[in-house]
Order: sequence, then C-alpha cells, then structure tokens
Amino acid sequence: MKRLRKISQTKQEEEIERGLELGLEAAPSINDRSISLFSRGHLPAFAGINTFMKAPYCEDIKKVGNYEAAFVGVPFDTGTTYRPGTRFGPQAVRRISAVYDGYSVDGGVDLPEELDICDAGDIFVIPGNIEKSFDQVSMAVSHVYTSGAFPILVGGDHSLGYPNVRGIAPHIDGNVGIIHFDRHIDMADMDMDERMHTTPWYWTSNGHESVDRSASHHAHTHMHDVGLANCPPKNLVQIGIGGWYGSRRGVEVANERGTSVITMADFEEMGTKKCAEMALELAWKDAKAVYLSFDIDSIDPGFAPGTGTPEPGGFTPREALEMVRLISREGLCGLEVVEVSPPYDVNDNTAQLACRVILDALGTMVVEGKIGHRDEVMEQD
Repeated sequence: MKRLRKISQTKQEEEIERGLELGLEAAPSINDRSISLFSRGHLPAFAGINTFMKAPYCEDIKKVGNYEAAFVGVPFDTGTTYRPGTRFGPQAVRRISAVYDGYSVDGGVDLPEELDICDAGDIFVIPGNIEKSFDQVSMAVSHVYTSGAFPILVGGDHSLGYPNVRGIAPHIDGNVGIIHFDRHIDMADMDMDERMHTTPWYWTSNGHESVDRSASHHAHTHMHDVGLANCPPKNLVQIGIGGWYGSRRGVEVANERGTSVITMADFEEMGTKKCAEMALELAWKDAKAVYLSFDIDSIDPGFAPGTGTPEPGGFTPREALEMVRLISREGLCGLEVVEVSPPYDVNDNTAQLACRVILDALGTMVVEGKIGHRDEVMEQD
C-alpha cells in the first residue's frame, strides 16, 4: 500500500482528458464530470473496442518499439491433435482482460503507470499449413523483440512454442533457458507426421551441439530448419508433467537429451517455492536469458476447462500464479500463454486465468526492475 501511494497517477489523468476530448462531455445530469459521453477509456469494462487491457492498438507495427511490451495474438490451432478452438484464444483473453485495470494491491504495482504496453494485434497465420505459419510467427516475433518491446505471445496451440522461441533465441548472445508449465511433456519429434503441439521442445533443443543428431528425426524434407543452436536441453525445465496422455515418446526424448522434468508428484513433494527455485537454477545455469512457456492446461480443468487436451490433477490457480511470480523475478526474454480454447470454456474462467498469468508475470518484472519505468513515476523518499 505504501509503495502504491508513491506512484504518480499521470496516465489516469491523461486517460480522463483524452476521453473527454474524443468522447465529448457527459449529459448534464451526470455528476462525475470525468465521465465522457462515448466510452473512450478503460471504463466501463463491458464497453469499448477490446484490446488487451484496453491498451493502445499499435496498428503500424513498425512503431511497436515505441512501447516497452506488446501483446501479440497468435490465432493458430492447426497443430492440435484432439480438440481445436485455440485460434479464438487471443480474442477471449483480450475480452476478459477488460475487467482488469492493472492496479494490484497485493503486488504493489500499477501497470498503466509503470509499463508502456500496446496491443500489436494478431499475426497472420496460414490455417492448414503448419510450416508457413511457423515462418510467419518467427518473423513477427523477431520483429517485436528486436524493436525493443517485450513479447507477450498468446495462442493458439502449443506447437507455437518452437516458432515463438525461434523468433527470439537467434538475437541472444548466449544460451536460452526455457521454463515450461504443462501437463504434457511436448517433446515428441513428430505427431501424425507433422510438428504438432506435442513437439515444440524437441525442435527447440534439436540444434544444440549436445544432441546426437544421428538419432534425431530426418523426415523433414518440407522443413527448412531442424532446431536452434543456443537452446540446450539441460536448460529446459518442464513443470507439472503427468497424467495419462501424450507423454510416451516425449519422455524417451527427455531421457535421451537430459532435460529436467518436474512431475506433479515431484511438485507435491517439493512444494511451490522449492519447485520454482529448482526451475530457476536449472534454466539459468550458464544461460543469458530465460523464456517462459505457460500451457493453460497445467492448471486443473476444474479451474481451467477451456483447453484442447484437459488432464485432471493439475495446479490450483494460486499455486500456478505463485510460481509464475517467483520465476518472473529474475526477468524473462519472452512469455507465451497457449492452449486457451474458448469453445470449451465456462464463464471465461480459462481466459481469465491466462490473463492473470500475463499480469502476474509483468507486474513482478516491473517491481523487480526487469521491465518498465518504475523509477520515473515513483516518488523518492
């Protein structure tokens, strides 16, 4: 509370002025003269044209570098192996994000004041063509990252893990660690003869010198790349793995390559803080940056039903969000939240949890000085 009192309210005042200028003054019967005739700001939450958190829409993507962070929708679900629908994930997260104003009492952070964020819109993916969509995604993510904006990537299915990281890793001078929340290990080489959402971490780690490429997949005549050189398997940490589906081939690869898999049974034994500490230690060892991949199905489907491949026995929201905050303290080079499938959601619960993952990660990094401009808006003692 004390920390929040020190933060200026300049952006709030500017939003009111802008709303009155662009939306006209309210009817004479309205006592609160900060209210405009047409909604042009955050309020009411149920009105307006939705961007993420009602942030400015960066229509001219060449100007995305004017912002410190950018929400990027990746509406691609051709990589799903069971229930499609995640192409509608970005819009669902945008819609429910309107309920949040970015002011967190327990986090002690005011995102609108402390972080310049925009909505960069959606990447133009090619439905039915995985490899062309991957090329579009990697090029778009690369543009956002090299422009200087922190990429917030919202899918879409988990096959996007590979092209998302491929858009960032080549620009980092050193190794990239990956912390991956999921109920499924997603390390198969192929699934139904394609790079589906069960395969991203196989390909991300496939180009590293520690991998025996003679044993890796060779049936890639339709692919023009086979992995990334600076994403070592030893820096890949997968948390929440378990259940009864989708891990057979991936576990074999994880054992071969020496990745770190923290199952739900491991998590139950270690607890939240110990699990996060271990993940950070392993992911950051000899690495220059860490990327966070959060599959919403890592949260138990009792809380997050809107996903393509639900698996009971996952995290509670409180457990998941606490680990996201602990991991984000050290800073991230990018964040993805995937597998939100609105056709199966109830009351937007799953989309809201995805939104919270993003907000908790961003808020933590602002507090820790890893992103944003807190020093500029915080009154000094």
